[in-house]
Amino acid sequence: MMIDPGVIRWMLDTDPALRWQVERDLLEEPEAVWQATRARVATEGMGAELLAHQDPDGQWAGGAYFPGDFDWHGPEAADGAGQPWTATTWTLNTLREWGLDGAALDGTAEKLAANSRWEYDDLPYWGGEVDACINGFTLANGAWLGVDVESIATWFAEHAMTEGGWNCEWVEGSTRSSFPSTLNSLKGILDWEIRTGDARLREARHAAQDYLLRRRMLHRASTGELVGPWATSFGYPFRHVYTAMNALDYLRRASLHDGVAPDERAADAIEVVRSAQQPDGTWLQQRRYPGRVWFELDVPVGERSPWLTFFALRVLRWWDENDAR
Repeated sequence: MMIDPGVIRWMLDTDPALRWQVERDLLEEPEAVWQATRARVATEGMGAELLAHQDPDGQWAGGAYFPGDFDWHGPEAADGAGQPWTATTWTLNTLREWGLDGAALDGTAEKLAANSRWEYDDLPYWGGEVDACINGFTLANGAWLGVDVESIATWFAEHAMTEGGWNCEWVEGSTRSSFPSTLNSLKGILDWEIRTGDARLREARHAAQDYLLRRRMLHRASTGELVGPWATSFGYPFRHVYTAMNALDYLRRASLHDGVAPDERAADAIEVVRSAQQPDGTWLQQRRYPGRVWFELDVPVGERSPWLTFFALRVLRWWDENDAR
């Protein structure tokens, strides 16, 4: 697909966390070029700012998934107030997704092992807990930082639902897979598989992908209706929210890792992403997920988002180039 050079220049005129990915995946620059930009994530811009907020004990905001000062009975915990995004797991997720070299966090894994506990049952950080999404994040972050998180890999093998995915509410008795829980699990498993070379969860990963693909990435199996309005409303950062763009970004990476062509059952989701493109070739920030942040990572709602534009163009290029072949 053709990409407007002006849109490329606009995306390049951003933070190194995005710029190196544009160089690698859209411009196909030599590795030395994009690696040099990637190295700057640790010392410049948003990456350096997030690193500066780390606590001496290795955590961020004094907590594993929630800030240490989170008031479970206050207004921040009320419905609609939003998950705070400042604690350790969310910050690690962001830095990992931005391509930060794990060496920039030297000693962090050990500090978290010693000092960080999950809010659920005070469980040790690198052992994970009972939530599939949290365990997916921790599996990926552990692999990135060189931690032995094989117990979490075993947990995923033992907790897959019969229809193929996962559900964070299994502890409440749910036996049905969930779109968001499955996607967050898949992203973590794939990242762990790529970083470690361990393929023990590949069969489970493929079964979970098929759970989503049988539903054309967007629809309920029972009625064929859209799984929820959140699936077609795009915001960056993706956080834990299931959207067509977030799911397709995963599917692209899995397809490239597995060496297979795009699955035609994702065509509906592709068209949702394609139809959101603006006449100037960009995508708009359609929503923001409420909650405490260190600082905003992208533009306000209604403005042109360089991050969403990048993810959309990368997914569409992968789909269209395979379609052409």
